Amino acid sequence: MTKRLRFAIPLMAVAIAAQAQDRYLTEVFNANELVVTPDVTFGTNIDFLTSNFSNPAVAGPEVVQLQTAVTLGNPIPPAFFNPADPSTVVKVTNLRMDVYEPDQTVDSETARPVFIYVHTGNALPPPMNGSPLGTRKDSSAVEICNQMARRGYVAVSMSYRAGWNPLGSTLEIRRGTLLNAIYRAIHDVKQCVRNLKADAAGPNTYAIDPDKIILYGEGTGGYITLAAATLDRPAELFIDKFLPDPFDPGTSYVDTTLVGNIEGFGGQLALYRPNGFDSHINFCVNAGGALADTSWLAPGDVPMISFQTVFDPFAPFGNGIVIVPTTGEQVVDVNGSNVFMEYVNAYGNNSSFATLPNPNGDPYTDRARSLYGTDQVHGTNTVHINSNNEGLFPLVTPDWPAIIPGTLEEAGPWQWWDPNGALAQTVISPGPPPITAGQASQASNPNFSGNKGRAYIDTIMGYMNPRLVCALNLGPCGLVAIGENNPIAEGVVLAPNPMHDQVRVSSSNAAIRMAEVYDVNGRRVHVQNVDNTAFTLQRNGLKAGAYFITLTFDQGTVTRKLMLD
Repeated sequence: MTKRLRFAIPLMAVAIAAQAQDRYLTEVFNANELVVTPDVTFGTNIDFLTSNFSNPAVAGPEVVQLQTAVTLGNPIPPAFFNPADPSTVVKVTNLRMDVYEPDQTVDSETARPVFIYVHTGNALPPPMNGSPLGTRKDSSAVEICNQMARRGYVAVSMSYRAGWNPLGSTLEIRRGTLLNAIYRAIHDVKQCVRNLKADAAGPNTYAIDPDKIILYGEGTGGYITLAAATLDRPAELFIDKFLPDPFDPGTSYVDTTLVGNIEGFGGQLALYRPNGFDSHINFCVNAGGALADTSWLAPGDVPMISFQTVFDPFAPFGNGIVIVPTTGEQVVDVNGSNVFMEYVNAYGNNSSFATLPNPNGDPYTDRARSLYGTDQVHGTNTVHINSNNEGLFPLVTPDWPAIIPGTLEEAGPWQWWDPNGALAQTVISPGPPPITAGQASQASNPNFSGNKGRAYIDTIMGYMNPRLVCALNLGPCGLVAIGENNPIAEGVVLAPNPMHDQVRVSSSNAAIRMAEVYDVNGRRVHVQNVDNTAFTLQRNGLKAGAYFITLTFDQGTVTRKLMLD
């Protein structure tokens, strides 16, 4: 049985409090009000990393045994789950997720949007992938999921199947095994989505809204989420780059008779089965990945946001070749953020937030837009950032000296790890001198630290969440929660507080446009237009207790607690 870890303490339902307009834009719950449910199984499938298919006479009957068990709903024998058990050559694995959410005893919302985090890792586990990172429990995964849960989302950090041959003797072997690894990971993402939707239609364990699902992919996870959001026609598996023989357009690197159709159903080596729910998602966020091909994009696709360093050494910012960090080898050509985001905007897919923000702007949007249409220089390399790129946040990071020849700049500055941990200390190259997984990762993240990673994550949150609010109709579009250190927030005064009959609300630094009062259950009990720097709020029969007043300014919103005696 899954162990459910609770960190919540009994509180009055004020959680809701600030949720009025600030929920999803800023953190309205604290760490003590979150629940983390780890290691929830959402699917079971064949593990290509630990299986041995070299002898079809042995593997074939085992695959038939597995397919029969799944079809009949019978349990899979334990030997198939144990990589060390020699009695089977085909192995299966349980795919698991960690769920982060506001405690439902504190949060009164019963239909919460879902944020699914897909981790990095080069489609191999650490340190085999040359890094101490690559699991759903990476530092950045935990931090981002906690931050999203504190904003009121249900955040899910999921695992997916890894396994390919980066040391293959030919480009065809490397490309084919990588494309199939990504394809299987797409199936795992879709299975996770279907599983969540099935639960929502029944017990709704996590109180989610199945029509508001966001995919967020970091690094390799970015490739996976972009593909999951755009690969929707079988013909898209037969574009030129997916053909081992360009003169045989009917044969793709991805053999769906073996690994299943786009949904992961029907292949000889695919164990997923339809559960009556679709795998459609509603928003896609990429952090450091790239799109397989712009031909996969079309009008009506889900909105997209992309964060990428301009001189990413592994995933091209423009059109280019995927570089394998473990070997430096080229694998397959792809389209980076600077290219595919132009298509996203040309198709109108980001129209829901294209006009953000309000006239006075916000620092994150202002920074992104200030880079559109500019040339960025790193050494002898110059990159032009395209103009029609709403939803792209180009990251121009410092020019660090290359630790490994050919490394141009940082790839994932939001990442960090324990430098003294076993994974970071594992030697992945004997040298001389020997190189550890941690040292190898420093080549593209030279001054990694938790503080640095969180600073970049703050930027991701500041840019991403207002756009999620607009696209998913989570609240007023265009308003951002004004931070407490902002002069506008500092200038807001409520007096007296607690109030009896009336309270004077004033702002010394900006005009208040509107005021809304919410009770502790999140119900709006009063609204009035202001358009002044001060006004008097009358009690108007409100009962004694705690309330929250949200003030709307041109620049965003400020929420204050108001007590009535």
